[in-house]
Amino acid sequence: MTPRTSVDFLDTDRVSVSDRGFTYGDGLFETVRVVHGRAPLWPRHAQRLASGCERLRIPAPDMAAVLGEMLRLCVGLDDAVARVTLTRGAGARGYAPPAAPRPTLAVAVSPLALDPSAGREGVVVRLCATRLAVQPLLAGVKHLNRLEQVMARGEWDDAAIAEGLMLDTDGHLVSATAANLFAVFDGRLATPPVDRCGVAGVARAEVMAVRDVEQVQLNPDRLMAADEVFLTSAVRGILPVRVFATRSWQPGPVTRALQAHWRDIGLPSPPGSKDSDR
Repeated sequence: MTPRTSVDFLDTDRVSVSDRGFTYGDGLFETVRVVHGRAPLWPRHAQRLASGCERLRIPAPDMAAVLGEMLRLCVGLDDAVARVTLTRGAGARGYAPPAAPRPTLAVAVSPLALDPSAGREGVVVRLCATRLAVQPLLAGVKHLNRLEQVMARGEWDDAAIAEGLMLDTDGHLVSATAANLFAVFDGRLATPPVDRCGVAGVARAEVMAVRDVEQVQLNPDRLMAADEVFLTSAVRGILPVRVFATRSWQPGPVTRALQAHWRDIGLPSPPGSKDSDR
């Protein structure tokens, strides 16, 4: 199915070549799962989008209008993924942002396709050679520049490997290429901080809202000592890690409880094929 798209609330897929999202990656995006006309995590997406707008000094959109447009494009789809992209809009050549920006809002919707075995059995992950640069100014923000993730994801072409874990330049684990990382040690949840680099994921925020979670620095050796490891994604949900390096796990009780929470809030694991976009 061809994605359903709109730009500034008009049914089109065209954006100006002078748009700063195209020329400089000057913008933000959210990837939202919509099930039977509901987006259970939308309040968290909207909060992160508004926070990103404030940090990048981009005028925030009307969040109710964005949600309405997203749901309009999802009509007739039982399970869908919507990407909401907000840029600073068109501008003159040069890095200096326009004094009075007119943001561009693009929404693209497609039917959702997920690998049902990933949630049941767990996924295999590897360690990426590409590292995340430390930049506190942009840390946590889901901005449009994803080149580090693109390079990291290009490191493997093996369908058996679902994700790659990324270190920062100091050797600390931060996240997967398109998901956040959690580990369980003696029943206690831990996740890497994202105050120096990485994305503060919406699914990560949901887990931290319903469970006590310690933000701690992790390295690969420490991760392999964990009792459970899982990834979180607003689209893919809670993904148990089955294999990393020389260590293997079975999905544990903490992971299963959080998967049950996902179902309870209206985000079940549907049948289908793999979708790697969070």
